[in-house]
Amino acid sequence: MIALPSVALAGVMSWASGFRLYAALFIAGMLEHFHLVVLPAKLEILAHTPVLIVTGVLLVVEFLVDKIPAVDSVWDSVQTFVRVPLGALLAWGVFANASPETQTVAAILGGALAAGTHVAKAGTRAVVNTSPEPLSNWGLSFSEDGVLLLGMWLAFKHPAVFVVLLVLFALLLVWLIPKLWRGLMALKRGLQRLFTRDLDHGG
Repeated sequence: MIALPSVALAGVMSWASGFRLYAALFIAGMLEHFHLVVLPAKLEILAHTPVLIVTGVLLVVEFLVDKIPAVDSVWDSVQTFVRVPLGALLAWGVFANASPETQTVAAILGGALAAGTHVAKAGTRAVVNTSPEPLSNWGLSFSEDGVLLLGMWLAFKHPAVFVVLLVLFALLLVWLIPKLWRGLMALKRGLQRLFTRDLDHGG
């Protein structure tokens, strides 16, 4: 029988990996470091001082970069190659002592959840960044910070509530991502037409 707290932990780490990876790693490590939670054996390394220093520095970098329109989209593009694999690895780490079948399912679902959250976050930011003012970007970024903290608190304190909300979020992703993709494609075509028009006028 898979314990609900383990499902919540794997879920929150994978989910958070898609948009606030380093904050999630740092917070989980600090909670373990001060004995406020007990992480699975494979994730205890997050509480080691060198790891906390690295994740803490990257947390600050990501926090600042995420508040700069356009730069945040570049950051998201680069982080694609980090967030998704780590989302899968963290979910696997939670169930590292379970059966190979459970580990494999956890890694697949963790990677899929991290990928879905990452695409939704990056796609939303790309659309919002078309606005010339930075306030909408800042508001969205600070909202994501708050959602991360709330999600991690629920996962550790009320795992059943978090798992239910996570399932609803996954269903929302299934509905949202195709719409975001169509919006991004329309935005890309509009930018291409604008760029082509500017070149024609320049010529």
